[in-house]
Amino acid sequence: MGGATTRIPMSHRVLSPSDNYSGGDNPNDQPVVQLSGSIFGFLEDDTTPLSSPETDKFHEIEDEEEEDENEKSERTEDMIKFWETQHQNLHATLFRTTSLESKIRTRTKEVLAELDMADNVCSCSRRISGGCRTCRMREICRQLQNSGYNSAICKSKWKNSSDLPSGEHTYIDVIDNSNRKKGDARVIIELEFRGQFEMKKGSEEYNGLVSKLPEVFIGKVERLLAVIKIVSNAAKRCMKEKKMHLGPWRKQRYMEAKWLRVVERTTSMPMIEPLAVERDPTRVVRTRARASMLTMDLHDNLPKMSTYMIPVVEVL
Repeated sequence: MGGATTRIPMSHRVLSPSDNYSGGDNPNDQPVVQLSGSIFGFLEDDTTPLSSPETDKFHEIEDEEEEDENEKSERTEDMIKFWETQHQNLHATLFRTTSLESKIRTRTKEVLAELDMADNVCSCSRRISGGCRTCRMREICRQLQNSGYNSAICKSKWKNSSDLPSGEHTYIDVIDNSNRKKGDARVIIELEFRGQFEMKKGSEEYNGLVSKLPEVFIGKVERLLAVIKIVSNAAKRCMKEKKMHLGPWRKQRYMEAKWLRVVERTTSMPMIEPLAVERDPTRVVRTRARASMLTMDLHDNLPKMSTYMIPVVEVL
């Protein structure tokens, strides 16, 4: 019992490279199993790191960080390129001009300079340096008419729709039909052009683009539409970068409606009356009354009315 040994089947034995096994004469003879040169030697010699969920997750995080950095770099380059392109397009659009636009622009600036220097009271009785917007438009339109231009104050108005809120706007236009081949040319004059595109929540890039717009725009309809498209696309991109909603009154169709949907065109302009003497409510005004027989009854009360110079007519 004590000398009994356990025999391992041949299929379950592990042979080492140092085994010198030969079948021999006795088929029952078994080779000696040496584990140190087989299993443990394999574990010691193999230096390949084993894969685990922790290491796989670490490599995945590294790959995601590299991808995020690449995407961020691409977005930054795309943003810089976009705003550079908008500046270039806006500059090229604004600085191209025709002789008609140049003549109207020169005359309009002259009238604006005169209004800024004059101390006038508007026809609406409001005292504003250079006049209020409505009266300034009327005076510019009248002066352009005196210079031989077919100018008028236009009022555009549109109703509310599913994608376009209602609104109205007034501005000046000049229609020129001197070129019969090209037909009528329409020039728009907007006194507060830059303010139409300003946004309080605009990005630095957008505000920089808007600052390049003229305060007073004078140009043909085609030029105006090109400018609107450039700035409207910039507004859309600005809100997208800030992950904010773009209001419908900022969209291209709404901006175009301000100067295209004309419902009234007024050519009759009233004169702006200048203020001759500045009126001071605390100042006592001395007036000269007309001589009359009725003033005889006021003779005794004249000392009490020292502010008036009233001649007395004696009745014979």
